[in-house]
Amino acid sequence: MARNRILINAPRDRVFGVLSNPRSYAHWVVGSKEVRAAEADWPAKGTKFHHTVGFGPVTIKDHTLVEEVDPPRRLVLRARSRPLGAARIVLYLESESGRTRVTMDEHPVGGLPMRLLAKVVDPLLHGRNTRALQRLKSLAEAG
Repeated sequence: MARNRILINAPRDRVFGVLSNPRSYAHWVVGSKEVRAAEADWPAKGTKFHHTVGFGPVTIKDHTLVEEVDPPRRLVLRARSRPLGAARIVLYLESESGRTRVTMDEHPVGGLPMRLLAKVVDPLLHGRNTRALQRLKSLAEAG
């Protein structure tokens, strides 16, 4: 499992507000090309947004599902990326003197290729998620 942390100079409600906006994922998630659509009550449990991910000309259209939500403390997502499988992403938000510590845990679920390659994939996920959390920080601090 790839675990990343960052301290954001913004209150927890503002950070959760960024996470609650499905369109923001196209800006902070590394590899995200666009958010094509989102269900109106996203991020309610069981709702989805539809995205395109990829690098260069290689893209995959899929979706991300909310498995659990506890505003403004926790958001659990299942991001699909066929044919590789899916990833479970848990975002924890903790208040620290007006700032927010975000912990992001991501690990592959489903899909045999991802489970077999987990030890190889985790360091890559860690690097990608370091950059993603820096982008999230920029969005949340900008307000």
